[in-house]
Amino acid sequence: EIGLEKAAMDMTVFLKLQKRVRELEQERKKLQVQLEKREQQDSKKVQAEPPQTDIDLDPNADLAYNSLKEPNINARSSWPNSEKHVDQEDAIEAYHGVCQTNSKTEDWGYLNEDGELGLAYQGLKQVARLLEAQLQAQSLEHEEEVEHLKAQLEALKEEMDKQQQTFCQTLLLSPEAQVEFGVQQEISRLTNENLDLKELVEKLEKNERKLKKQLKIYMKKAQDLEAAQALAQSERKRHELNRQVTVQRKEKDFQGMLEYHKEDEALLIRNLVTDLKPQMLSGTVPCLPAYILYMCIRHADYTNDDLKVHSLLTSTINGIKKVLKKHNDDFEMTSFWLSNTCRLLHCLKQYSGDEGFMTQNTAKQNEHCLKNFDLTEYRQVLSDLSIQIYQQLIKIAEGVLQPMIVSAMLENESIQGLSGVKPTGYRKRSSSMADGDNSYCLEAIIRQMNAFHTVMCDQGLDPEIILQVFKQLFYMINAVTLNNLLLRKDVCSWSTGMQLRYNISQLEEWLRGRNLHQSGAVQTMEPLIQAAQLLQLKKKTQEDAEAICSLCTSLSTQQIVKILNLYTPLNEFEERVTVAFIRTIQAQLQERNDPQQLLLDAKHMFPVLFPFNPSSLTMDSIHIPACLNLEFLNEV
Repeated sequence: EIGLEKAAMDMTVFLKLQKRVRELEQERKKLQVQLEKREQQDSKKVQAEPPQTDIDLDPNADLAYNSLKEPNINARSSWPNSEKHVDQEDAIEAYHGVCQTNSKTEDWGYLNEDGELGLAYQGLKQVARLLEAQLQAQSLEHEEEVEHLKAQLEALKEEMDKQQQTFCQTLLLSPEAQVEFGVQQEISRLTNENLDLKELVEKLEKNERKLKKQLKIYMKKAQDLEAAQALAQSERKRHELNRQVTVQRKEKDFQGMLEYHKEDEALLIRNLVTDLKPQMLSGTVPCLPAYILYMCIRHADYTNDDLKVHSLLTSTINGIKKVLKKHNDDFEMTSFWLSNTCRLLHCLKQYSGDEGFMTQNTAKQNEHCLKNFDLTEYRQVLSDLSIQIYQQLIKIAEGVLQPMIVSAMLENESIQGLSGVKPTGYRKRSSSMADGDNSYCLEAIIRQMNAFHTVMCDQGLDPEIILQVFKQLFYMINAVTLNNLLLRKDVCSWSTGMQLRYNISQLEEWLRGRNLHQSGAVQTMEPLIQAAQLLQLKKKTQEDAEAICSLCTSLSTQQIVKILNLYTPLNEFEERVTVAFIRTIQAQLQERNDPQQLLLDAKHMFPVLFPFNPSSLTMDSIHIPACLNLEFLNEV
């Protein structure tokens, strides 16, 4: 059966090549016939009369021309105007005049009284020149076309010769070689096509990038223009308002609402969201933008303007997304908008009118609830946006900490004197992370986490969210450190176990000092804690094996066995872990249903929760600083 399949494939390749040769031969014959026809047409045109030009020749033109050649007027030098330089149009007009006369009956002397025959002669020469120029142009065009056809024919002949040569070579090969040769030919063709397509894709991508760049520039210009127009219009309104004569009246109490004109919305979002710098609001109420936005929403609800509510919330969400995309590696900016997005979400719940969210409200706060609209759907959108911002915050923090972890946790000597008890043969080894500027100590990690914690607290991020941030970061420290331990023989030693236990205790102390010990961060470090203990335990007797199995509950069997295999004695007096001891461990742990994965997933992220956290502030107590440039907002 295999032989029949190969024979069928050979015959298929043979028939395809044979068909291609026939097609090329037919195409060559057609081009040869076209070339011969073209050459015949060119030779006929050269022998035939000149083609008709744009100049309208009279039917009597030949008669006049022949008459000019008769002996009685052959002395052209005696004609007036015969040698005189005249305008081309005048000469041709005179030539037409002569053609319209009846040359058989007219008196030539009378006809030539005003030198018309000389003008006609000049006209005839102009006509001859035009005809000659047109004939040369057509002849040149035909020659170029013939050359093009010849080039096509030559190219086709070359391709046919190659195909013929390939065909002959194929017939000389064995059936298996024929199939392989055919496959190679097809691969070569597809490779060339692929290169052409790649080149086309690169051109298109380059053009796309260029167009996107232009679009961004135009969009920025349009937004700037829109904001400038809105600002100018707002200024005009204020100016007109100041010029009007107003009647003094007693000011009403501020009810915690902010009014703005619809055309000022773009300016509001620009000043309060897209162009806002967190440093501008230092020393003010945390999450101030969220409170201002809620007061604007509340006024739109108060006036029952559903379009205004929808437009403001949509513009706010899009503005926050734009800021986050622009500052996707800025921890402070990301933390700032996580705080404000969560606070706006809490405000929409606290003042929704839902009794479940009003249990901690004061009577004054209950007066600030929404009256007309249910914004539950927008609460869900804000919740989803908060999750995205949280994930971006974690990604930024992990990106800052990750380069420090291996050096600080495994390589740097935080306990003085331990360098003298490193495993034999590994004392002088240094990894790339410990060289030059890439060497970090544990204090560097702690300083960085202090900075993260200070930023989040100052910006008013909910304490429950801060706890989850550090639980996630401690998990990442645990995973990166343990994975390196499982892959490096030089750090699987008693001294490394001692160093790890000290570093972990320092991190635990930092959590307690920041009141973060309830976050669950220590629990995420349990695998690393047990690995450090495993490196320090005795590894000889049956009792040692039982102690290891009862202690290392957060490590998988595979991880325990890997560490024991990598364990390196401090010196020649310490025995290596025996194979028999490792088999004893495996036998005792065989009932465990451990995952087969050796390394931890350093990118794993715990689900984030945003517990409802109402504010004790009342809206009428909030002051808007002048640095926000929101003078167009009117307190109501």
